[in-house]
Amino acid sequence: MVEWTGKQFAYQQVADDLRRRIAGGEFTETGQLPSYGDLQKAYGVTVTVARTAINQLKADGLVVSHQGKGVFLTADAGRSAAQLVDPAEAVAELRDEVDKLRAEVGELRRRVATLEGN
Repeated sequence: MVEWTGKQFAYQQVADDLRRRIAGGEFTETGQLPSYGDLQKAYGVTVTVARTAINQLKADGLVVSHQGKGVFLTADAGRSAAQLVDPAEAVAELRDEVDKLRAEVGELRRRVATLEGN
C-alpha cells in the first residue's frame, strides 16, 4: 500500500516497489507485470497513479507496453532494475569492469612493445 504522507509521490512509491520486485525476479516467469486494475487493488491507488508508475518504468527502460496485451519486461530488466534499486552495486560492478579493462590495456601494451622490439 502507498503511504499518503507527502514524502514521496504515490506513483514513485509504486514504481520503486515494482523496480524492487523486478530486480528480485518476481515477474521473470511470465515476463509480464500485473494489469493496471491489479496494481490499483494491490497498492490502493487510482489508474492514473498506476499508469504513471508504469510510464516511469518505461522511461527507465525496464518495460514495454502493447495496447490490449499488457506491460512486459525488457530483455535486461532484472539487471537494470537491480542497478536502479542498489546504485552501490552498480558502482562496484563498474569498478570491476574498469579494473578488467586496465589489465587488458596493460597486457596489450606489453604485447605491442614486444612486437615493436622495445
